[in-house]
Amino acid sequence: MDFHLNNIIGKSKAIHDVLDLVKKVANTQATVLITGESGTGKELIALALHALSDRRDKLFLPVNCGALPETLLESLVFGHVKGSFTGAFANQEGLFEKARGGTIFLDEIGEIPQHLQVKLLRALEAKEILPLGSTTPRHIDVRVLAATNRNLHNEVEAGRFREDLYYRLNVMEIHIPPLRERPEDIPELIEHFIKRHNPELKRNFQGIDEAAVRVLMALQWKGNVRELDNVIEHTMILAEGERIMLKNLPSAIIASSQTHPGFTFNLRDALRQFEKQHILRALDQANQDRKEAARLLDISLSSLYRKIEELEIS
Repeated sequence: MDFHLNNIIGKSKAIHDVLDLVKKVANTQATVLITGESGTGKELIALALHALSDRRDKLFLPVNCGALPETLLESLVFGHVKGSFTGAFANQEGLFEKARGGTIFLDEIGEIPQHLQVKLLRALEAKEILPLGSTTPRHIDVRVLAATNRNLHNEVEAGRFREDLYYRLNVMEIHIPPLRERPEDIPELIEHFIKRHNPELKRNFQGIDEAAVRVLMALQWKGNVRELDNVIEHTMILAEGERIMLKNLPSAIIASSQTHPGFTFNLRDALRQFEKQHILRALDQANQDRKEAARLLDISLSSLYRKIEELEIS
């Protein structure tokens, strides 16, 4: 499969930690649950896991579990036999069989209906499936990767997701942090998007102005990398010249950056603000336990105390 880790753009420690975990897990048969907000690049991580595995020469088949009606989803994933429903004029292999020897990627796994959760659990545990309308199980040889932007633990607590399936899927979790928690990746992502869109848009942009980068680094990016990509493509369509300038950015982006609390064009101050907010979030997560917060941040306790003093965190 023609895919490399350099397809995943970023120099932040958070992304490097993700890639290190991908390398360790890829060449195993472990089921992996990829978590993260929408737009963070969960399918890219799934592709990397497949490309680095011994299944790389077989199929990688993705399916969005939230985009299909229940019956169609069941038929697509598990297959069906002739006459099992209206329009089933012939037997049809599902993705579990089509991906034999390869990988199936179940995106938005939190959307899967409960009766299909039972069938998926059987596929994971017994390595066999039951096509829609069939009474004869079929053996499968496929690695399962799943992804969600939901908190599946909360879904289990609410009774919407089977606990046994959750633990079967979550043999190994890879969490992709949102873009707002790794703004240092934004300049490299922008350059990547410019190079990618230049040929398809018939443009020749050579880069982006530093002031424009600062504005983009200050935003929250609720749509994460996907949203940033859309903004860059939109800007390149309308802008002229060889560099994207601050004035070329969509007016809504500029307005959002200027009304963002604590906005500053100074890169050092912007990074300082981000670092302070990130530490505050870690302290909240740890219920103000500084030792636990230091563990979450992956720094020493003494380093955390020093940062608290430097950033004037009360």
